[in-house]
Amino acid sequence: SIYDLTGIENFSALTTLVCSLNQLTSLDVSNNTALTFLNCSANQLTSLDVSNNTNLELLHCAYNEIESLDISNNPELTVVYAPGNQLTVLNTFHANALLHLDCSWNFLQSLDVSNNKNLKELDCQMNQLTCLNVANGYNSDFNYMWPDINFDLTCIEVDDVQWANANWS
Repeated sequence: SIYDLTGIENFSALTTLVCSLNQLTSLDVSNNTALTFLNCSANQLTSLDVSNNTNLELLHCAYNEIESLDISNNPELTVVYAPGNQLTVLNTFHANALLHLDCSWNFLQSLDVSNNKNLKELDCQMNQLTCLNVANGYNSDFNYMWPDINFDLTCIEVDDVQWANANWS
């Protein structure tokens, strides 16, 4: 039943913050630059700014009301678990270490993970995708990709169309 974490920003050496399953409407982690793990899932957050958290490795922000998520300034980030938000924008451009991305059950119309060379797992089902770009040069390294239930998805950009047709159903 926590609804306010004012003051958490003063813990500059904090490496792990788990504040899930509460009633937070805002969360300021901009001064928590040592954070490597953040789980703020199942709150009422409408925004989340992790641009100063360049050491962040794991981000769990599922089941909030976040509309935009920019992880382009998080080069150490390996896991992003963000299903069940209100995402219309997701920027993963410089998230070079990203291995697992779950952005399912959102409102994304396009998703470009072509710069995420290490990506192995992508769950982007149940969005409003019309275009998905997974042409990162390493499609054969994917463990799984779930673009299901995107009824208007007409374009999936891949490394090799023949390989994708033969290996991905």
